[in-house]
Amino acid sequence: MKIDLAQIERRTVSISEYLRTLDERFRQKFIEAKSTYQSKQGSIDQLRNAASEYVIVVFSAAWCKDCAVMIPALALISEETGLHVRVFGALKKDALNPSCKWRIPPSPPEVQMFGVDKIPLAIVCERHGLEIGRIAEKPSQNLSLEEELLEIVKLHKSRRSL
Repeated sequence: MKIDLAQIERRTVSISEYLRTLDERFRQKFIEAKSTYQSKQGSIDQLRNAASEYVIVVFSAAWCKDCAVMIPALALISEETGLHVRVFGALKKDALNPSCKWRIPPSPPEVQMFGVDKIPLAIVCERHGLEIGRIAEKPSQNLSLEEELLEIVKLHKSRRSL
C-alpha cells in the first residue's frame, strides 16, 4: 500500500510530542517504561544506518496496555536511531456499534483506511510511502521491537536488490 506521508505528517504528532501530551495518569507509566527499556545495541546500530530511509506510522491509545509497552520502547528506539515516528493517538473503541471496532471521532478515520484491528499498530514505510511491514500489539515471539524492525528493514532491502 502506498501512503501519502505528507498527509500523515500533517495529521499526526511525533512520538516525543505524543508522550508529552498524554494525560498525566498515563504519561508517568509511559515515561517509566521508556526509562527502563533495555535496547539491543547491535540492532540499534544497524537501524541507525538505515533510519533516514524509513518512517514508522503508529496507532495508539493511552488506555492500551500493549501501547504502554511498545510506544515507550519505540520512542527510545527513535531517539537512539533517528527513525522518524509519527503517531495517531486517542483511539477509542466503539461500544455502541458492534459492526465498527473504533469510534470515529475521536479515533482518526485512518483506522479504517489502514485496517487497524489491534493496537498498537506500527506500520513501517520506506520514505516514498510504500508500506513494507507491520507490527501489531507486540513483536514476534523471541524478538525485541528493534530486532523486529530490523528484520522488516532487512527483508525490504533484500527484495529491493533482486
